[in-house]
Amino acid sequence: MLDTATHPITARWPATHPDRIQLYSFPTPNGVKASIMLEETGLPYEAHKITLADADVKSPAFLSLNPNNKIPAIIDPNGPDGEPLALFESGAILLYLAEKTGQFLGKTKADKYRATQWLMFQMGGVGPMFGQLGYFFKFAGSEIEDPRPRDRYIAEAKRLLNVLNQQLGGQDWIAGEYSIADMAIAPWLRGLDYYGVKETVGWEDHTNVMAYLDRFLDRPAVQKGLVTPARD
Repeated sequence: MLDTATHPITARWPATHPDRIQLYSFPTPNGVKASIMLEETGLPYEAHKITLADADVKSPAFLSLNPNNKIPAIIDPNGPDGEPLALFESGAILLYLAEKTGQFLGKTKADKYRATQWLMFQMGGVGPMFGQLGYFFKFAGSEIEDPRPRDRYIAEAKRLLNVLNQQLGGQDWIAGEYSIADMAIAPWLRGLDYYGVKETVGWEDHTNVMAYLDRFLDRPAVQKGLVTPARD
């Protein structure tokens, strides 16, 4: 059984409130999924800043919680059957918190699977493709002279935006009601501005997506989750 008091991560990032969910994260598009969900559900939690530097994410303390050295990760001291649970992968965390609280996963089993399919759409499509676009457009990949990698991810980002724009025709949220799918997808849409690619991918041609992101960013829980944990 997981012992939260002696878990190696607590030596590096001690818990002030060990009875609360412990969030280990950084405000990236993946990281804020967990903080937004925690804010939306109202679950008590404590946030610990794990920077993307190797000194943090590749430290023995963090690897003891997530061997894949990626944020976010959580420890819930009151997990299934009252036993502590350590969990990594943002999609898994969203599903867990939704099932724990009975929130943001629809009212029926069909709703649950509709929301889950769009969560997987983000995990397998939007996140990886937008992330690669950012790498080849803004970061080290931008120095590569061969245009084919950059063109590939520009084209794929446009395709994914078209899928979302069509899905959002006539409805406010991606799976009907506001759900974990929106908490997964919308932060990555916001990231397009950070990457400086909005004009390149034809952002203003996707009016449903534009309005959708504005609705998402208007939510108080989203506004707080986007800056938790604080960068400074």
